[in-house]
Amino acid sequence: MSNRNGDELRSSRGGRPANGGRRSGGSRRGNRKKDKKRAFIVLGVELVLLILLIVAAWFLFGGLGVDKVGKVELDEEKISNSVNSGVEENEQMTGYTNIALFGVDDRGGKLDKKTRSDSIIIASINNATHEIKLVSVYRDTYLNLSNDSYNKCNAAYAAGGPEQAISMLNMNLDMDITDFITVGFGGLTEIVNQLGGIEINVEENEITHLNNYQSTMASEKELNMKYTPVTEPGLQTLDGLQATAYCRIRYTAGDDFRRAERQRTVLMAILEKAKTASASDLVSVANSVFGQTYTSLDLEDIINVYLPNVTKYNVVANDGFPMADMRTTGTMGKKGSCVLPMTLSSNVEWLHGFLFDDTSYQVSSSVQEYSDKIAADVSKYIGEQ
Repeated sequence: MSNRNGDELRSSRGGRPANGGRRSGGSRRGNRKKDKKRAFIVLGVELVLLILLIVAAWFLFGGLGVDKVGKVELDEEKISNSVNSGVEENEQMTGYTNIALFGVDDRGGKLDKKTRSDSIIIASINNATHEIKLVSVYRDTYLNLSNDSYNKCNAAYAAGGPEQAISMLNMNLDMDITDFITVGFGGLTEIVNQLGGIEINVEENEITHLNNYQSTMASEKELNMKYTPVTEPGLQTLDGLQATAYCRIRYTAGDDFRRAERQRTVLMAILEKAKTASASDLVSVANSVFGQTYTSLDLEDIINVYLPNVTKYNVVANDGFPMADMRTTGTMGKKGSCVLPMTLSSNVEWLHGFLFDDTSYQVSSSVQEYSDKIAADVSKYIGEQ
């Protein structure tokens, strides 16, 4: 398929665009980024809301000490070059802010790279309606790592940090993400406790696993703190340690897919609880959490500009990528067990319909190229299912 806006920049070499399917960084890209920043100021709370949300996305426990925190300047040209031709001009995506949320599996507190991003969530904000949609990109999904090598997508962060991970998302999904947040483990327990706990419906088959994770995290090797076991199922208020343990559960029906769903459930519960907090409490939380983050966003703007309108925002939908009806799993030799899209192109079409209500989206030529490569690589594994 070709992008509906045309692919005039394509070269004749293997169907690839002249610059690999991505536009070079230029004034148009810079102007668009400035326009986004101005939109943030006009529309309010996106960033503080996301600071609150993505604390819960940190579920694979990087350790208590963080030696790479605060704001980082990304290579804008590199990010710009990862945006496929036609995506910037796509009118259906106009008016949305998309931010990548990463949780990395590192117990030494290193958040920049050399560790896999075992939580990948795209938060998409409709700037006009204040509606938020969350999509988990399953960590084991077999994708182009942005350098024409193919593996589990969480390897992109380990290889090149947030820049390569963002590039991976942009290239494979026809996105134009420019900002990210990675958050440290200790923040999740802290933020939930500061908010007074969150409401979660715990199922009977989750209780044992939740308490086992609590016991592990409460040990001297990790948090060195007491914990309160969950004793019965049903809707209840979980404290910080309980909520963090809930995010880790994967040994029930649904495995890692269900765990990603639990992470999104906690994100939404934090948002709802944040709406009931005072402005001073939210400032305190933001200040506390920012010390355990690695991000392209500014704390000063988050607190001074985006805080007041938290009640306007609602998570209206959430899902996972690849979507349930268009994926399978298979063991791909040394790469291990992978999540396999039936076709990448059909999943990207679904994603744009889900996030941007673009039900007639046609993928870029670059995504179609990656889709064909992935289909060839995984065909025998899908056939074995």
